Amino acid sequence: MKTLQDFNFENKRALIRVDFNVPLNEAFEVTDSTRIQSAKPTIIKVLEDGGSCVLMSHLGRPKGVQEEFSLKHIENAIEDIIGVEVKVASDCVGEDVEALANNLKPGEILLLENLRFHKEETAGDKDFAEKLSRLGDIYVNDAFGTAHRAHASTTVVAEFFPENKCFGSLLAQEIESIDKVMKTGDKPVLAVLGGAKVSSKITIIENILDKVDHLIIGGGMTFTFIKAQGGSIGDSICEDDKMELALDILKQAKEKNVKIHLPVDVLAANAFSNDADTQIMDVTAIPDGWQGLDAGPKSKAIFDEVVNQCKTILWNGPLGVFEMESFANGTIELGNSIAEATKNGAFSLVGGGDSVAAVKQFGFENKVSYVSTGGGAMLESLEGKTLPGIAAIMA
Repeated sequence: MKTLQDFNFENKRALIRVDFNVPLNEAFEVTDSTRIQSAKPTIIKVLEDGGSCVLMSHLGRPKGVQEEFSLKHIENAIEDIIGVEVKVASDCVGEDVEALANNLKPGEILLLENLRFHKEETAGDKDFAEKLSRLGDIYVNDAFGTAHRAHASTTVVAEFFPENKCFGSLLAQEIESIDKVMKTGDKPVLAVLGGAKVSSKITIIENILDKVDHLIIGGGMTFTFIKAQGGSIGDSICEDDKMELALDILKQAKEKNVKIHLPVDVLAANAFSNDADTQIMDVTAIPDGWQGLDAGPKSKAIFDEVVNQCKTILWNGPLGVFEMESFANGTIELGNSIAEATKNGAFSLVGGGDSVAAVKQFGFENKVSYVSTGGGAMLESLEGKTLPGIAAIMA
């Protein structure tokens, strides 16, 4: 696996695929700069070696050229974070852009315009990739968030750098973190899977059963498992067509000696509302008119005990409707348990949109070992798929 450390960038131009697909407010200001911060170590390494950087990214899902998706909106945020003036190109390919790239001096940064202003980017067009390849001497992929897409800038362009391509710091860290959970981590290994639907996690569950010792299932998924085993779940969310599958997962886990931990009690409400009446109930005895919206106190205590006996922990998905304050406590308590285990030497990886949002919202970002930057890419890795952006560098 070639990383930044395998190259000296002195007098070289690094063509870096970053993931600057950041949220903007109505005034086009960056509201969460995590992805720019994450790319900083890679950019700084190139500049400190005495090289220059050509940064390429997409922003949103534009239909052709759309002003609101221009990367010039994030120029100031990049300058503030990297501490270096950024030149902004009016396009990402073409003679003018090549001239700008060719005139870059060591220590300088050129930001290309939104790759997705060209439909050839998402089509994985080879001619478009070749034009991008003219802009640098060494190709660096540091965009984990798009590593599961076989786009021109994430995959095809690597073909034009047979010897001179590598992973950036962020992407290397993402690969190492997932490998720790899936292959090399200390045992016991725990996966916590939450969220609403079993259907969105089936392939992950099936892939990780061979790799984990414990599996905590929480969130809305719980009720498909409980109902499948004959429990009464009231008005709780349930995928009736997945009950057979839930029973099959329980059977597979037993055969593989994986301990599955489901909530034993829930905080139930008589409406899907922050102001609803609530009651602690046995997870198998929820009456009609009530729905489970968070883990109950006994469940939290059981989960805490499981978390703190494990050495490698994957957290993907919340334990309740954490967006509502009344039903956030189970997710917060789980975060506290994982933070405690991490402090005591466990390796903890958080990934997937909702759990990352929860970790940021409740201040656990610096209390876990690693927070993944790529939702879809992270999930596909956990499903055991080889991501095209990673395969292209390894080829």
